[in-house]
Amino acid sequence: MLIFCRRVTINKPELLQKKGPLLLACNHPNSFLDGAILADLFDEPIHSLARGDVFKKPLYSKLLKSLKIHPIYRTSEGVENLNINYQTFTVCKEIFRQNGIVLIFSEGRCINEWHLRPLKKGTARIAFSAWDADIPLEILPVGINYSSFRRFSKNVFINFGEVITMHDVDLNHADGKRYQSFTNRLADQLQQLVFEIDKNDAQKQKQLLERKPSLFARIILFIPAVLGFLVHAPLYLPVKSFTYKRTWNNDHFDSVLVTLVLFYYPLYLILLIAAVILLTHNFLFLFLAAALPFTAWAYVQLKPQLDKPGATTPLA
Repeated sequence: MLIFCRRVTINKPELLQKKGPLLLACNHPNSFLDGAILADLFDEPIHSLARGDVFKKPLYSKLLKSLKIHPIYRTSEGVENLNINYQTFTVCKEIFRQNGIVLIFSEGRCINEWHLRPLKKGTARIAFSAWDADIPLEILPVGINYSSFRRFSKNVFINFGEVITMHDVDLNHADGKRYQSFTNRLADQLQQLVFEIDKNDAQKQKQLLERKPSLFARIILFIPAVLGFLVHAPLYLPVKSFTYKRTWNNDHFDSVLVTLVLFYYPLYLILLIAAVILLTHNFLFLFLAAALPFTAWAYVQLKPQLDKPGATTPLA
């Protein structure tokens, strides 16, 4: 995560220590990475809700649930599956009763863009389900923004809004009216937290998303960065090419790339270090276990940060 997230900027970092019962209502620009980054940053464990169709295979379902990920179905994924949502709502209420945290992506769909899309009613349904059960649930709006969707390593901007409680809504209205009122309140907050940038607006991207390293950092990190690129290119470039061929027509490039690197990078390091030790018969080269990731970190500090306007192909 230190390599992939070049820099993380959080407007209210003290909220990362917040405990439940809490529902994080977040936008969804970058597939499972949105949840992975938030889960890594929060002190308390986070349960996430994910699109139900990925739970169809029993093995996947078991794996995802072991990672505290629970299914939520949209109408487009089959009306016959909507009853499973009520089971998930019950699971969420049990998590809240234990002062746990649940993350929901209120837009209901992942699209790589700097834009807030219309919100689904799932967030409202979970909130009122908890409040009707006398659970003092709080809802925390979260806007997550990335400097790029096609470059490895990101500047990540996480903006927290103001907590919404049961005292901020009228619990006595009919479901349709109170769901809409809550969703409007949540959307108003998220609109302020999510960056609104046209993909072809290079100037605004540069202004809001780029964080240039200092001259001192560029001088100090230049040689380690060059070494980092040369050492890691034999792993990264083939993985990037493979990932693009599998994800060129969807919004999961970053997620697949990071997952592959997560699994293959430790193996790559082990093989590289073992080869050096076998050639030199010197176990002092074990220090490379720390030195090589540092060179990768140095490279991502100096490399270009932004997508080219309208870019759809992966960049270094």
